[in-house]
Amino acid sequence: VHVVESGGGAVQTGGSLRLSCGFSGLPAVTYCVAWFRQFPGKERQALAKLRANGQTYVAEPVQGRFTTSKDANENILYLQMNDLTPDDTAQYYCAAVASSEVCSYDIRSNTFRLGMRYWGTGTMVTISS
Repeated sequence: VHVVESGGGAVQTGGSLRLSCGFSGLPAVTYCVAWFRQFPGKERQALAKLRANGQTYVAEPVQGRFTTSKDANENILYLQMNDLTPDDTAQYYCAAVASSEVCSYDIRSNTFRLGMRYWGTGTMVTISS
């Protein structure tokens, strides 16, 4: 299984970025892929998830600013981030697991985070004021 993030960078407050997560090697009908971010010294925070059946969910703290979607033809999960602020500055990670059950867990829970098995190396997002 491979998970690779791209699309990070530096933008000013109010700007937008779209992150991409390419994933491969997962069973076609049984997987969960998710976006996380990590602030220095903190646990990784789940932002959005995708179930193999196409269901997506965005965590409440970023709803209204962040959306997630899967490419119609490729195994790519996007994270569209709008109205960015310096508080969004973090390392952003994509993760995956060959399990749909994990996607049923509360996205805010440690169980969800610990259920992810395959992690990308992350992409840095820096928002300047």
